[in-house]
Amino acid sequence: MREPAAFSRFYEAEAPRLLIFFARRTCDPHAALDLCAETFAEAFAGRRRFRGDTDDDARAWLYGIAQHRLSRFFRRGATERRALARLGMQVPELTVDDIDQIEREADLAGVRDRVRAGLEDLSDDHREALRLRVVEELPYDEVAHRLGVSEPTARARVSRGLRALGRVLSHEGGLA
Repeated sequence: MREPAAFSRFYEAEAPRLLIFFARRTCDPHAALDLCAETFAEAFAGRRRFRGDTDDDARAWLYGIAQHRLSRFFRRGATERRALARLGMQVPELTVDDIDQIEREADLAGVRDRVRAGLEDLSDDHREALRLRVVEELPYDEVAHRLGVSEPTARARVSRGLRALGRVLSHEGGLA
């Protein structure tokens, strides 16, 4: 895994699954491809620090990097390209056929349907808090102001709404 040839084999084996991992969480094939490329770029740059011995160790290490990238993506609302730029890597362009294939393999239509149904099951208060925070990307103080509640209450509504959606998706196989 530390040698470029071993890393290349690891990439070939894991890239399709990692792409689906990101596609199911972002519902955006372009973002999924960016995140996948960034994750592998970061893993390649840090491969000498990898201390595992097995394929499972390498996979766990890769998905740790992936989860960190995904968290950053959602916190900032956009993928970061530092690792790619540092390594001089470019993200391949997606064709319409590529996008269709990713959407089919990740069952994005099904994930969207489950999210839509989960949102319909939320209370109006939780749904509006999620809309303001996640869709409009407003800071919590602004969400609280618009809802006419305290900031801790706004945070609680967003958190409860996200937890409820997470339960719907995990119980129905949306985020395998």
